[in-house]
Amino acid sequence: SQNMLIPSRCLDKAAVETESDHTKDLSNPWRLCTVTQVEELKSVISLLPVWASLIAFATVYGQMSTMFVLQGNTMDQRIGPHFKIPSASLTIFDTLSVIFWAPVYDRFIVPFASKYTGHKQGFTQLQRMGIGLVISTIAMVVAGILEVYRLGIVRKNNYYDVETIPLSIFWQVPQYFLVGCAEVFTNIGSLEFFYGQAPDAMRSLGMALSLTTNALGNYISTLLVIIVTKVTTRHGKLGWIPDNLNRGHLDYFYWLLTVLSFLNFLVYLWVAKRYRYKKVAGNAH
Repeated sequence: SQNMLIPSRCLDKAAVETESDHTKDLSNPWRLCTVTQVEELKSVISLLPVWASLIAFATVYGQMSTMFVLQGNTMDQRIGPHFKIPSASLTIFDTLSVIFWAPVYDRFIVPFASKYTGHKQGFTQLQRMGIGLVISTIAMVVAGILEVYRLGIVRKNNYYDVETIPLSIFWQVPQYFLVGCAEVFTNIGSLEFFYGQAPDAMRSLGMALSLTTNALGNYISTLLVIIVTKVTTRHGKLGWIPDNLNRGHLDYFYWLLTVLSFLNFLVYLWVAKRYRYKKVAGNAH
């Protein structure tokens, strides 16, 4: 693509031999690179925009261990008269979702989609990741709707200072299930993409790029909470995410993530459209 033309020309100069590149008749490896090294670096650089656009997904994924748990803590966790399920344990439904959708994708979705796309894997890797980004955005919408409903019960019954409201924690299952579905599309797709598109000698780096999105997503999630808390607690206000969520607006935080995820998806579409696969065969858009 043309936006990579100027950087490519700059990198190409690293493989152009000049008189100053020789010291005692030996080329200086710090000043003169092989064409292969230059092309490998170009390949890695071309992966970075895709890598950056997946961080938002990791931020949504990180909500399972943070905001989803806090939301669940305010809901009825009882199963029968003598047992309470810890809200953090609902991540089991994310795992069950992955176990369910992984074979469904391979056995049913891929054969069905391949009839229309002409791609033997149903979707290209970039298309698969894009579908996952859409599903993760829907997961935030579902979580936001549940929180609106939960806060409606709080206001209607004046449950502001009640520790747990009479709303079953299992209403959270759909949002966990959707995040698990998004994982099957985005996480697995990204592992395949970075492994396949990284230079053969740098595949471990490609895999590392895929895995670092999770770490950065958690950092971004923490940063968002800090910024939201600082902005929304001005002038003595409780803010969106106070200690007592019944008096806050966690739904606003979910809407913020929904908007950011949608904007990120638009950027991802732009990046994916301009990307050119390393291997042409079987990877046509």
